[in-house]
Amino acid sequence: MSAILIEQDIIHYEVLGRGRPILFLHSWVGSWRYWIPMMQAASVGYRAYALDLYGFGDSAKNRQYSLAAQAGLIEAFLEKLGIGRVAIVGHGLGALVGLLFALRHPGVVDRVMAVGFPLDENMISGRLRNTSPVDLAEGMLGKTPLSEPVTTDAAKTDPAAILGSLSDVVLQYAGGLWAKLNTACLLVHGSRDSLVQPPRLDQIEKLPEHAHLIQFEEGGHFVMLDDSSKFNRLMNDFLSLPSGESPQQLQLKEEWKRRVR
Repeated sequence: MSAILIEQDIIHYEVLGRGRPILFLHSWVGSWRYWIPMMQAASVGYRAYALDLYGFGDSAKNRQYSLAAQAGLIEAFLEKLGIGRVAIVGHGLGALVGLLFALRHPGVVDRVMAVGFPLDENMISGRLRNTSPVDLAEGMLGKTPLSEPVTTDAAKTDPAAILGSLSDVVLQYAGGLWAKLNTACLLVHGSRDSLVQPPRLDQIEKLPEHAHLIQFEEGGHFVMLDDSSKFNRLMNDFLSLPSGESPQQLQLKEEWKRRVR
């Protein structure tokens, strides 16, 4: 694990592999560590980075916890490490931060894989506000070797970091975050996600041409841990698309398809 100083704040991160850069951003529960299996899969052909956002894991607990502040952290992190154009794989909170950063810096973000992204603020469970991160982690994942990094690092979370991100979600959507985005985006949802409701049919029908949705029938909030082999294949298929190409052209495996009724 590495660390850098950004405006006197310690930020912890990890990096694996060589090639075009990918940045992994974690959700409201856990830290960068649960991305390690996905980083290892991506590192065969890419340089994979993951970091702890403000208030999570071992990064600074400085109470600059708005989505805008977290997006500013991403900007400073990329600049500090000399990273130019980048692909983002964001999960939950990380998907919100990644899409906000992409909206503000369209020339920097090549594409976004948004896992468990809430298409409106009402899709986020109220449990985030009144349940401890550790209890959330154990409730969603149980106690397994794969869940250990999530539950261990959940205990390090500043609860104010979760509340701070939720306080301005409404404002971000009022500003048309999703409608204004022109970056290629693959949305991934677990049909059994208890933290972020999957998109409704009317929302799916309104997705722009540069966006595509895939739902994992048996997946929860941590779809990348529920079935890492399928997730990694899908991630690599998305990353392999030519720059600017819509993910709607992905040919999905039968086991990834979900019939919307």
